[in-house]
Amino acid sequence: MANIKQNFSIKDLESLSGIKAHTIRMWEKRYKVLEPKRTDTNIRSYGVNGLQKILNIAFLNENGYKISRISKMSDDGINDLVQRITTSRSNSNRAVKSLKVAMMNFDQSLFLRTYDGLLKYNTFREIYNDVFVPLLQDIGYLWQAGTITPAHEQFISTLIKQKLFLNIEKLQFEKPSKTDRVFILFLPEEEIHDIGLFYTNYELLLLGYKVIFLGQSLPMEDLTYLSKLFDNTVFVSYLTVNPESVEDYVERFTNEICTNDKCEYWLLGRKAVEILEKGIELPKGVKAFQNINAMTLNL
Repeated sequence: MANIKQNFSIKDLESLSGIKAHTIRMWEKRYKVLEPKRTDTNIRSYGVNGLQKILNIAFLNENGYKISRISKMSDDGINDLVQRITTSRSNSNRAVKSLKVAMMNFDQSLFLRTYDGLLKYNTFREIYNDVFVPLLQDIGYLWQAGTITPAHEQFISTLIKQKLFLNIEKLQFEKPSKTDRVFILFLPEEEIHDIGLFYTNYELLLLGYKVIFLGQSLPMEDLTYLSKLFDNTVFVSYLTVNPESVEDYVERFTNEICTNDKCEYWLLGRKAVEILEKGIELPKGVKAFQNINAMTLNL
């Protein structure tokens, strides 16, 4: 636990819980819900238990429980109530908060119960777009701000991937219904952020296409054989941090891999959005998309 953050500021609590700092201060004073430590300069400092408690309180408050009632409950009572609440179709925002609680507590069972509650009223596609995507965006901001650690990010990302794997496998049993394209999904060398690519795999399988998933950090030369194996091949990459120069990488790709009119290269992810925002002209056969929905509309 040495590398996991143990102390949090009131701004950290605000960022994670969505409760304004002045409200947290008021709840401390009026209801004694938290007892922060103080630095020599009178700055509040909260431990892991304090953070977990405010996340639980925020979750219950979102579910209609008043702070006056919550403040009279024991910590175990608060935890038990959080565990019992089932997330419904109209509660995607509450589900995000619940999954943040699961992340901060490293609570796998809470993650699974929240997911199962959502699955009663939503498709996996809806859960991913309405809950997992906002959650991952929040986690990215929290990680950059130093509010959470890589351990928290890895914990929740791994659980999301498990659900992706299960839903992808169900579709892989089905024979492709569309034969006009074959999609080859990969990430360039040193690009390891693969959740977006896994979800792209799911969407393409759902549409009935044959998909070859090659995964992360793949050398370009390993794609040469595949580019000649199928007609009407579409390579797809989800670029988050690498390659550093997308323009140089794409130029090399079109010269070495996509060398004929039946081969295309499609780009997704943060780097693709930057390409679109800058208005950079891409070579023939290369397309950048704002998001996965925009890509599927192109099919």
